[in-house]
Amino acid sequence: MSAQLPGDYTADPPPYIEHVPQHLRASTSRLQFPPSYVLVGVYRLFTDKNLYVPAWKKCQHGFTRGVLVGLGWAAVTFKIQRKFVELFLIKSPRVTGLSRDAIFGIPMPFNLPTYATVIFLTSQVTFILTFFLSRNLRIARDRAYEQTIQSRGKGQDFWRPYIEEWETPPVPRKGGQWSKFASGFVGRTVIKLALTPLHLVPMVGIFISAWLRALGTARHLHNPYFKAKGMTPNEVSVFIEERKWNYRAFGFAAALLEGLPLIGLVFTISNRIGAAMWAHDLEKRQHFIAELKGR
Repeated sequence: MSAQLPGDYTADPPPYIEHVPQHLRASTSRLQFPPSYVLVGVYRLFTDKNLYVPAWKKCQHGFTRGVLVGLGWAAVTFKIQRKFVELFLIKSPRVTGLSRDAIFGIPMPFNLPTYATVIFLTSQVTFILTFFLSRNLRIARDRAYEQTIQSRGKGQDFWRPYIEEWETPPVPRKGGQWSKFASGFVGRTVIKLALTPLHLVPMVGIFISAWLRALGTARHLHNPYFKAKGMTPNEVSVFIEERKWNYRAFGFAAALLEGLPLIGLVFTISNRIGAAMWAHDLEKRQHFIAELKGR
């Protein structure tokens, strides 16, 4: 006989921590604040040799080549790009929002042409690094995810078929197509390029960019989890809709770190680790729900 389900099961069942077995309480507490998994990913990447050593070995040669080419490009083109900023951006404030001492009318305490040039160059150097690291960085990310899952000591049988946790699941909105597009490589690239001008606004730009990319980033990071469970596209959409704000919060924190110039490439690896840790705890919750339902 299955146990009685706790709380109101027509809304998102916590299950509330007081109803959860002692050995599941730590993961249930973490599930209440998904952005914490982003911090867990950063911590583990920088402290676990089994994670950062393989990632560095896979990326070090591409990183070295990319840095040398990027610095060379910046040194050669800095004056040219600064002149471009002065001629075409600073002198066209109605179009670009830039003037010599303000961005979109907001006064700035620094030399704006130099600042804008540095921002553009930083984006270009990041692109150059990504070009040289693209294949190896993708491998490093996948390995980091897999190594994190292995470190939890669970085999393939740990990932069970999807169990619906709500008595009355919400119907995914049609806007969910946006998150699907934003979670793909083409979508993420288009969005990143389109939002590049926002980064000219100190701090504000990176937060706006991260918010717009949040749901797509979170969905992309959990694709391995959905695949491991053999979830259908509709099940994935329902699962995300049920946890929409959790996925937005996690995706916002992850996109915020990934959006940082240069060092954001490192966080694309740590975010995979955090996503794996979150997937592991979500699956433990799925097991608990299955037991409550007697499956």
